[in-house]
Amino acid sequence: MTNPDFYSRDRPDDGDLPEDRPRGGGPEDSPKRGHRLILILFIALVVIVLIGTILIF
Repeated sequence: MTNPDFYSRDRPDDGDLPEDRPRGGGPEDSPKRGHRLILILFIALVVIVLIGTILIF
């Protein structure tokens, strides 16, 4: 028994489902502000730690 035979036995004849997450981009798929804010905060933290270690030595 091949894989297609095995998996097709319990599927209905009209087993094609619509995509739950359609492909393609649109205006609603633009980068969110939160990601950019977290990146800026992370970079600021790294800079503060680097400056602190330089000032200690």
